[in-house]
Parts: sequence; structure tokens; C-alpha cells
Amino acid sequence: MIVTKNRPLEDVQKLINLGFFLFGENRVQEAKSKFQEIQSNYKLHLIGPLQSNKVKIALKTFDTIQTLNTKKLINEIDKEFNKNKIQRTKDFYIQINIGEEKQKSGVNEADLEDLFNYAKNKNLNIKGLMCIPPFSGEPSYFFKKMVKIRDQIDVNLNLSMGMSNDYIDAIKYSSNMVRIGSKIFI
Repeated sequence: MIVTKNRPLEDVQKLINLGFFLFGENRVQEAKSKFQEIQSNYKLHLIGPLQSNKVKIALKTFDTIQTLNTKKLINEIDKEFNKNKIQRTKDFYIQINIGEEKQKSGVNEADLEDLFNYAKNKNLNIKGLMCIPPFSGEPSYFFKKMVKIRDQIDVNLNLSMGMSNDYIDAIKYSSNMVRIGSKIFI
């Protein structure tokens, strides 16, 4: 996935013209304004925190939301789905705060199974788990931990882990999706 946060529309269009189609954005409003101009087929993932007051816009903008982390957020999504409006979003990932960092979003490992079951009971299509390991420390430890957590919950879930600085390690630990931005836009 190419992370296009803070990149102009022209950069995204160039990538599409080169055959790329999978993009990640951190902010709902930025993604909405940028991608509404694009006429090509693309897949767009929300990889930044989602505030409950932006759920309605996010569901119309993104194909996948990778940052589910609370029951409140799941309830807001469920409420929008129950309005029987057509939504672009079909898939979800649960974000795990794998390093238990106070400044990062994500559900704690201890609460994951409960949140996963809650989302499934609301009929959300949970496709995978996502994490951002601590910037200081060895990412391989956290990627290995993610594999173990995934295997305990559901071995069929995808893993979205790894970014420009640690994607090689993430791939070694079975990441299905890496998020690359700074290595693309040099």
C-alpha cells in the first residue's frame, strides 16, 4: 500500500497512471477532498485514527478502515450501516496497540478478543489486524507477537504491519500488507 498522506492529488494521479491502485490515508477530510477528484479505480484504506463524528464521511470515502479500536466506534459504524445507505467501506481491521504506548491508538491485547467478537456480532467484516510497533526497539519482536495474537483469534485474518522503515522484517513475519510512504516519495 502506498501511503499518500500530505501528498498532492497530482502525485496520486501519477501513481495511478503507473498502475498503482492501493493507497492509505491518515485523515478522513484530506482523503475525501483528494480522492473525490480521481476517476480511476483505486482502493483506499484509512490507516489513521477515526473519530466517531467522522464515521459517516469515512464510510463513504474508504474501502477499508484499518483502525477499529473501540466499541463506541463500532456502534457508530453499525448505526450508519443500519440506515440502509450505500457505503463504500466493506472491510475492517482492528488496530492493536502492540507496544502499549499511551500516545498511540489501538485496543490493548487483553481486550482484543472481546472487541473482535463484538464487531463480528455487529456483522462487520473483520479482515485483519493492524499495528504500528514502537519506533524505539526491535520491530521483529512485535511482528512475531502479532502473528501469535492473530493465530489465537483467527488464523485467516490478514496482518497489516510494517512501514517504510521496517517492512522487510514485517514481511518475514507474514505481513499481508505493508504501508510504504517515505520510500516512494524520495
